[in-house]
This record gives sequence, C-alpha cells and structure tokens, in this order.
Amino acid sequence: MEPAGWLRDWAQSARDGITGHLDEWHPTFADGWKGIPIQAPGAKPDGTGWPLEQSAYWLDGAIRLGFVLHDDALIRKIRARLDPVVEGVNKAGFGTTFIYWKQGYKPDGFESWAHSQMGRALVALYQGSGDPRVLDALVKVYADYPSRMGNIDLGGGLVSGLCNLDPMLETYSYSGDPRILDRALLAISQPEVSREIHGWLAGRIAPGHMDIFYENIRLPAVVYPWSGDPNDLNATLAAFKWLDENHMLPYGVASGEEFASGIGAFRKTETCDVTSMLLATSWVYRVQGSRTWGDRMERAFFNAGAAPAARDFKTMCYYQSPNRIQSAAQPCEQPNSPGPEGNRFHPLGCPTVLCCVGNINRIIPNFIIHMWMATNDNGLAATLYGPCTVTARVGAGITVRIATETDYPFGETIRMTIAPQSPVEFPLYLRVPGWCEGARITLNGAPIAATPDGRGFARIARVWGNADKVSIVLPMRARVVRGYETEFPSANREYFGFEPPQLFEHRRLPYASVVYGPLLFSLPIPEVDSNTPVKGARWQFAIDTDARRKDSGIEVVRHPMPLHWDWPADAPIVLEAPAQAFDWRPTDAQALPDGPVAGAAPEAIRLVPYGCTKFRISMFPVTAGAWNLGNR
Repeated sequence: MEPAGWLRDWAQSARDGITGHLDEWHPTFADGWKGIPIQAPGAKPDGTGWPLEQSAYWLDGAIRLGFVLHDDALIRKIRARLDPVVEGVNKAGFGTTFIYWKQGYKPDGFESWAHSQMGRALVALYQGSGDPRVLDALVKVYADYPSRMGNIDLGGGLVSGLCNLDPMLETYSYSGDPRILDRALLAISQPEVSREIHGWLAGRIAPGHMDIFYENIRLPAVVYPWSGDPNDLNATLAAFKWLDENHMLPYGVASGEEFASGIGAFRKTETCDVTSMLLATSWVYRVQGSRTWGDRMERAFFNAGAAPAARDFKTMCYYQSPNRIQSAAQPCEQPNSPGPEGNRFHPLGCPTVLCCVGNINRIIPNFIIHMWMATNDNGLAATLYGPCTVTARVGAGITVRIATETDYPFGETIRMTIAPQSPVEFPLYLRVPGWCEGARITLNGAPIAATPDGRGFARIARVWGNADKVSIVLPMRARVVRGYETEFPSANREYFGFEPPQLFEHRRLPYASVVYGPLLFSLPIPEVDSNTPVKGARWQFAIDTDARRKDSGIEVVRHPMPLHWDWPADAPIVLEAPAQAFDWRPTDAQALPDGPVAGAAPEAIRLVPYGCTKFRISMFPVTAGAWNLGNR
C-alpha cells in the first residue's frame, strides 16, 4: 500500500514533523527500549515504566509510515531502535521477553501492556521487511509468554497484558507455531476474562479510561476467528453499541478525559483514543467484513484523526473537543493529567504526559494499510477510500496493481485503474458507504449495477486486463444530526474531582451537528495561531435548518483542491447553513442552552470540515423551528 495525492501530502507532513523527529525532542523517545535509565516522566530506575509504552507507540507508527511511504531514511532510523530488540531476543532464546531480553522475566501489569505495544511494532517490522529474524524473535517470546496476562475490566481503568493477543495471533498466522495459539486461547478463557465477556453481553459495562476501553473491547473479536465462539464477537459488538449510545461524539470517537464523560460540546477526547478506536475498529472490520466498520473508520480518521495535529504536523494537542472557543481546556477540567493546558498545541502535546505524542504517529499509517483487504475468494476489497496504490496477488497468484485517483472525501468520484501482470480473473469489491444514496459504478465507461450485498459491497467478478478502469461515484448531501448533551461527569466522579453541588443535574440539552458524506462540518473561529483565536470573532449561532427539505436548506460551495494538502482553513468544500445569532454564553457548568432558542434574523453561516479548524463550533444550539421539525 502506498498513499497518493492529498493523503500522501499529509503522510509526508507527519514524516517531516513529529513522526520523523520525535527522538530528537525528548529522551523518552531517544532512549526508550535501550535498557538504560531514562531521565523522563514516569521512568523507573531500570528504564522501564512510562517510556516503554510511549516510545513503543512511536516506533510502531513510525515504522509503518516508513513502509507505506517507502522512505528508506525513516525505516533505517526506526530499525536502528527495533533491531537491537530483535537481536537481543534471538541471542537469549526461548523464555525471554522484548523488555531488555531478560530470560525468566515475565512482565505483568504495566510492563506487559508496554510489551504488547512493542509486539505490534515488531509485527509491523516483519510485515514490511519479511526479515525472518524478526519472526524468529516474535516466536521465541510468544511461544513461551504467560497465558495469564490480565483481565479486561472496562470500568477499572487498568491496562492489561491481554493486549498482547493481537501480536501473538499475528505471529501465529505467520509462523504456524501451535504453542502461540494455545497460549492465546488459554489467555482469553481464564475465568475472570470469561466473566467479563459475559458481563458485556448482559449489559454490564462501566465507563472506564477510554484508551484502555477501546484497547480491551476489541480483544474478544480478535480471538473469535480462532475460538469460533460467537460470544467473543458479540461481546465486542455489544461494547461498541454501548459506547455509541452513551459517549459517542460527532467526530466518531467517544469522549475520554481520561475517563468516559458522556456526550457534550466541550467533552474531550484524548488523542490516544483516536488511535485505539481505529485499531479496534480495523480488527472488527477484518473479522466481520461489514461496511459499517469502514464507515466508522473514515468518520473517525477524516475528523478526529485530523484535528489534533497542526497543519505542519509539528505540534499537536492532547485533547480535542467538538467545540473549542478558547485556548485552555473548557469546561470542568478534572484535576488529573494533563491539566487545563490539555487542548493547547505543543510539540509534545503535553510536556509531562507523552502517550499521545507517541500514539498520534499511528493514526495515518494504520488507516492507509487498511484501505485495501484481501478476500477469501482470492479477490480484493476497497475497504477505505482515498488516493492510493495497492499491489497484491489475486486469482491464481497473479500480481495486480490498482491505482486510485480521487480527492475523496472532499469529492464524490473515485477512479481506479487495474493493471495485472497478465489477464486474471478475480472479484473486486467496492464499499458503498451506509450514508450514500444512489451510488453509481462504471466499468470502462459503461454503467454497471452498484447494488451492495449484505455486507455493503458491490462485487465485480471478471477477467481483468491491463488498464481496465472502474469508477464509483458516491453522492453526498448535507445532513443535520440531532441529539442531546448529557450529564457531566456521567460516571467516575471521584476521578473528575467534583463535589456534589458542582455536579450537573441529569439534563438532556438539544444540539445539532452538520455532516456531509463522512465529514463533520464546523463553524471555524478565526485564529491567530493554533492556540490563539481572533478576538471578537462571531460564533454565537443556533442552527436554523429546514427539515422539510432533503438538503435541509444547506448550500454546497466547492473550491479546487490545493496543490499541497495541509487541512487548510480555506477549505475545498464549504457549506452555507441557515442560522440565527443569539446571546449564547456557554459556561463551565453548561455548554448548551436548556432547549431550542429564539434568535435574531436568519443569516447564512460558513461551515468547513472539522479537521480544517483549530477553534470551532461543531455541536450547535438549535432554533425552535429546526428542532421541532426534526422531531415530529
């Protein structure tokens, strides 16, 4: 897989910014995994602790980015840090670990969690390089790894060594070593783990630390292809459904600051949560093959994935929120990490808590590597859309190259050129998003059926020749999504540090958000820089759309894509939406009005994609007319 067009521009910005230079900015990333003492927050005297987790995040994302960009310099830089781990394990032999290659050292708790992150990085190194020494090291560790790795308690907020399950099973799929599969199945069948899985199925789910929550809910589904137990898959699906109903924000990722905090305009999402959400969703997508997971990944990637990074990818923020009207975090900032500066942009995100600046590097490459997937009938599925090129073996083992040209999601047309080494028969699957009505497909200029199957994919099976061309048009329209802001904090009140008089009553405050295809749109508040809004800018508006119209009375204005993509404030697509100005004064205690409002004379406001903003309104108050029409 290799990105092209605007997506390549963004990936190269990451390489030239945080991803390519993080080791130059902080000792955690310069010295992590070297087995030496580190002068860094959360480090233990022997060099373990927080730096192992944080630097493994970076190494995993950076090696993947190097491979998808075919960037030899970045690959060499990261291999200089991963190869010593591989060599140390191989010298020590079975019964060792990734953590400083100690024989007989069985990490548990936090160290086992950090171990799982290095496991993913080494799996990525093997996938990209094919180096047999890397697979040897993975086998030597995971064939002897303890089967009791921890639990998956969603409400406790504790990391779990069970997150080693996906690198373990990836290692098994490449090596075929039955000892690894046996240990993975033993780990998921421990009594305490089984009780937790059955509790999810029964609706016993507690709102925990969101990064850990997303990491944990995928694990039963990860094991399902090997366990064959439908409860494993269904437990993961039940947990996702619970998140949707209780904590999902309009940009496609749940609130987590650090713990789940309900639905609201100022509720925040930790950048780590975006990474773990995309990881969790990609696994269920691989297992279940339903378009809904592609829809989820695109919504999160194009919106929540773009917002935490500055346009040059040289600074980032620890938290994002649907509405951001000032530099400091607002409202109701809990007294715990990373403090009220959590949604300011900084080269390290938050100078004292470095998980997010490590984890942000996984977002772009993990999306790119899941844009195409192989199918069990020797075909290929276009699972996520964007400009890219894929080279794969299909049919009876013939290599095919498919080049995709598009400015999606900013445009509706996706063009593919199929170039096999020789004519070959194989099925091509094209995802038709759930939000799309009236998709159109042409093959070499002639229309063909675009009816999706039960999983949401249109299938084209034929003998493909050189330079066959397929085009799919995904019509988009503006939609207004209505919902309610909920109580804050919804749970974990001791963590958030509020006394009873400061707690919200249980309220349901109406809001509306505007989406177009997979993109969330926002009212941009003009900025001096990523941390400074322009004084006196107007943003106090309520949405006043007309629900009797299919387009809600929203006008679409298009501009050419820029020559270089950096999520420009001058966006290539703009929505002009009906609104009314009113005296809106959000507070720490209440971000939205109690109910629909009456404003001044109607006027049009200019909305741009959420990812193009740094200060914004994305969850709007509503006028009485817009709300009532939408809820008849």
